[in-house]
Amino acid sequence: MGASTEQIVEKVWLSIAERRLRPGVQLKEEQLASIFSVSRARIRQALAALKRDGLVTIIPNRGAFVCKPSVEEARDVFFVRRTVERCVVHRLCTSISKADIKRLRDHVAKERIAIAEDSTTDIIKLSGGFHLLLAEITGSDFLFSTMRDLIARSSLITAVYRNTSSLNCGPDEHAEIVEAIAKNKPDKATDLMTHHLEHVESELDLSEVRDLSHDLRAALA
Repeated sequence: MGASTEQIVEKVWLSIAERRLRPGVQLKEEQLASIFSVSRARIRQALAALKRDGLVTIIPNRGAFVCKPSVEEARDVFFVRRTVERCVVHRLCTSISKADIKRLRDHVAKERIAIAEDSTTDIIKLSGGFHLLLAEITGSDFLFSTMRDLIARSSLITAVYRNTSSLNCGPDEHAEIVEAIAKNKPDKATDLMTHHLEHVESELDLSEVRDLSHDLRAALA
């Protein structure tokens, strides 16, 4: 039995985030169908989902390609993230429940475990997942869908432009943000979030596109 559409999407997404699949590479339907042991129709479904997430561009009569974000787009994405996420944490300071504070603390604990175990895949998923969880807890479908798109685009940008092998969107700064929210300190929470995202952006070398893998099968292995 072949992979599900969701599994294909996640595998491609992680291959980009883990810097194994380079921007600009063509995602050939026939090759992907062979790699995942599925029909080309299922591959097309997965590519459509990746396009919605801003990770893939589909060019008529040419095919699907991993998006290649420009430096300007990278800066724009982080500018919008700072604006949106300051709004998210400010709102949560006055509305969050004790149960949701526990959810956030539990999430940070999972991030620490992933780092201790040096699990790159879990680190990447949980790191972005923290920011998505904040948006989910607001109860706003709009904020959640906006953050989902921004996080997907940020993952691609980070994969292309990160100038270190480490991932610094980590649990220490996340934990500080959670505690500021728990103590109903909106100014501190927004300042911490701004600092955190500026820290992540500072790890990017916004001057060149890295030459990542051209080998689709190797990248998705």
